[in-house]
Amino acid sequence: MKLKTVIAMLIFGSAGTFAQTDDPVIMTIAGQNIARSEFEYSYKKNNSENVIDKKTVDEYVDLFVNYKLKVQSAVDEGMDTLSSYKKEFLQYRDQQIRPSFINDADVEAEAHTIYNNELKRIGPDGLIQPAHIFVRLSTNADKAAEAAAKARIDSLYNALQTGADFTELATKKSDDPGAASRGGVIGWISHGQTFEEFDKAAYALKKGEVGKPVQSPVGWHIIKVIDKKMLEPFDSLKANIMTFIDRRNIREQIIDRKVQEEVAASNGKTAEQIMDEHAAQMQAEDSDLAHLIREYHDGLLLYEISNREVWEKGAKDEAGLNAFFKKNKKNYKWDEPRFKGMAYHVKTKSDVKAVAKCVKGLKFEDWNEKLRTTFNGDSIIRIRVEKGLFKKGDNALVDSCVFKVPDAKVKRLKEYPIDAVYGKKLKKPQEMADVRAQVTADYQAKLEKEWVAGLRKKYTVVVDPNIVATVKKRVNGLK
Repeated sequence: MKLKTVIAMLIFGSAGTFAQTDDPVIMTIAGQNIARSEFEYSYKKNNSENVIDKKTVDEYVDLFVNYKLKVQSAVDEGMDTLSSYKKEFLQYRDQQIRPSFINDADVEAEAHTIYNNELKRIGPDGLIQPAHIFVRLSTNADKAAEAAAKARIDSLYNALQTGADFTELATKKSDDPGAASRGGVIGWISHGQTFEEFDKAAYALKKGEVGKPVQSPVGWHIIKVIDKKMLEPFDSLKANIMTFIDRRNIREQIIDRKVQEEVAASNGKTAEQIMDEHAAQMQAEDSDLAHLIREYHDGLLLYEISNREVWEKGAKDEAGLNAFFKKNKKNYKWDEPRFKGMAYHVKTKSDVKAVAKCVKGLKFEDWNEKLRTTFNGDSIIRIRVEKGLFKKGDNALVDSCVFKVPDAKVKRLKEYPIDAVYGKKLKKPQEMADVRAQVTADYQAKLEKEWVAGLRKKYTVVVDPNIVATVKKRVNGLK
């Protein structure tokens, strides 16, 4: 099945899932039928018990229509044909579909394979748990250093021969700090996990036996074998192997093999086509899955079209934001005054006036750059500045100097002992930037309202009130 066909099924529904007699059409938008099950799924998901602002079915009808109109607009704009969109959508869809290629038996078979490979790698000699006392020797050591290392290891071995405790000696004298902290114990190893010289000497020892010093490429070792064992039976290691499979993402590797097996047996189909077919079959059999994938399909489109028509457009439209603020200026108020300016700290008294003079007459948004180039250039920091729109409690220096808070605790800066403020106290916003976040949100709401109104005029919407009534009964637990 080609991708185009699958996408169409996701948008418009498949005959096996949505054209059933017990799933009637609740509305038609731009000529596309919407099944009751899709609306009901969306309503229940967005009006669950933990939702604060729950909607009635009638209220949700309008919201759902607007949602679908926006999605249809995105489809008409060809957003669902963009490679970036297809890639993201298929990644999500495949996350839902891929697990169906394997079952518990497949994973357990993989666990047995891992166990058997480990058993083969370990071989008939099994595992050993060695400890060692280590004397490090550099690969480029001169003869004097070699002789000193040999003398030291011989001295330690002689101490052991005369009754010294291996664990105590390893703890105090070994040059392997990790093992030394454990009394010299390295941990369980198998053939091939350490230097050949160490490996050969360690496996030649019996449990509890201490060997003569042996040299490896990194130095000298006195080895003691703490324990020996064969690999535990599969059942005793199964939980650990399953954890290993999950941590190493091996399930995905199993799925990849399964997909390739289907590709090999399909006479020319690609992995993408195999995935498309599985997706179509699973959605035909599971309406909830179909609704979930459709929801993501529509949600991606909704985000892209809304970003273009409302969010990004509204946030970047400086002319539109300013015009909106001027027209609605009376709607923007503060419950208390603000100080628009800066609290600053300087080293010399002359810089107090110099800072104020520097920014006088400039736009507020240009202050930072002017101050930086004038006072803090050439890596010499002459002033410390905090600029912003402050309310009482935001800045102790502003509280003290502007809002006259008697107990404001101003923190003095040792290297910048002189404090000052510059700016103006505002009872209400004077320009759009003073309340940008609020204006942006309101302007975006205006753009969305106008956009939806345009979509309502552009597309035909027909809602069946009788089917809506059945949804009301169904969500209320009635037949």
